[in-house]
Amino acid sequence: MSAFIILGAQWGDEGKGKMTDYLAQEAEVVVRFQGGNNAGHTVEVGEKQYKLHLIPSGILYGDKLNVIGNGVVVDPEAFFTEIDYLNELGVKVTPENLIVSDRAHVIMPYHRILDALKEKARGKNDIGTTGKGIGPCYTDKVERSGIRIGDLIKPEVFKDKLEENIALKNEIITKVYGEAPLNFEEIYEAYTDYAKKLKPFVRDISVRVYDEIKAGRKVLFEGAQGTLLDIDYGTYPYVTSSNTTAGGVCNGTGIGPTMISNAVGIAKAYTTRVGKGPFPTELLDAMGDHIREKGHEYGVTTGRSRRCGWLDLVILKSSTRISGLTSFAVTKIDTLAGIDKIKVCVGYEYEGTVIDYFPGSLEDLAKCKPVYEEFDGWGEEIAEARSYEELPENARKYLKRIEEFTGTPISIVSVGPRRDQTIRVSDL
Repeated sequence: MSAFIILGAQWGDEGKGKMTDYLAQEAEVVVRFQGGNNAGHTVEVGEKQYKLHLIPSGILYGDKLNVIGNGVVVDPEAFFTEIDYLNELGVKVTPENLIVSDRAHVIMPYHRILDALKEKARGKNDIGTTGKGIGPCYTDKVERSGIRIGDLIKPEVFKDKLEENIALKNEIITKVYGEAPLNFEEIYEAYTDYAKKLKPFVRDISVRVYDEIKAGRKVLFEGAQGTLLDIDYGTYPYVTSSNTTAGGVCNGTGIGPTMISNAVGIAKAYTTRVGKGPFPTELLDAMGDHIREKGHEYGVTTGRSRRCGWLDLVILKSSTRISGLTSFAVTKIDTLAGIDKIKVCVGYEYEGTVIDYFPGSLEDLAKCKPVYEEFDGWGEEIAEARSYEELPENARKYLKRIEEFTGTPISIVSVGPRRDQTIRVSDL
């Protein structure tokens, strides 16, 4: 394949960082197509652990081109902090192996401030944002008042746009929320410095990625968050502010759908989510606590504990439909090792009938009761398996049921956090 997508098939935190790192071995270009530094990817290479938030996971390979697409919102401070962090760990980051779209929008200080103020004002109806300014930045983008990377690196253009935006945002900050106004000069000076450092990284990435694909190079498109956090198909309003599904790739990178051959959905062997909203298979008991602790289910970016539950195949079937998934990569199956009986949701009981799709209404979803099938568990030896045949028989039965229900084959199984704890079942 010349171009393929990796995306989360659940509520995020499925292990996309590890899978992107693993599959980047086969790719020559890794492209991030949406989101911002509100997402976190953890990659373990040998004894080293890398925590990435904005820069594509392919950066850990010295010979890959990494691309931040126009669908991403970029916080310059976070961008350079992450570069410094990687450099300290011995990972070289330069304009030769990392480029940024000139059409990507810039997260400004007022975005972070408004994010926090709006969330506080919602009170008990808060969304559960990370406070990174992601939503307000996307709001300005859609409102057509945003500042793009291409504007930032042009001093006079940036100055005019910033003056206009600061004046408007200060009206909101002072008169709506009663907080102190922002200082234009301080922000202009700081972001002018960022612009000088950022300029060497800036390119028209649509042209570059198109040329790479046409030249026959393998391109991997990397998503952040997951399908159920998509602004259109997620559990709205408890979602992110961008399109996390396969359709977001085209808009977020400027590449047409006919240039993409496959889409791999990353799915945990169980289900987790962060924040509010209905969660049909959630385990509010000792089993939920066990999965959380064994699976280290705490956010990379926020440190927040994740809600845990049994695997929901209704979600995976919906993700297959929405993104046209061609295969699944199932992660963290080792977390379930040692559990005697494991349940899987194969439908929702809703108003007297059983449905096998994910409702669009939160009110309807809250009424859904999971319909379970039960499986015998497997032992801790699963972490030592290095081929599909070496997996315990009960684990193979579990995986087979995922394929049967979703109509989608499993191409990869992860039995631990390291690169070498990855089983390739089939080609993508």
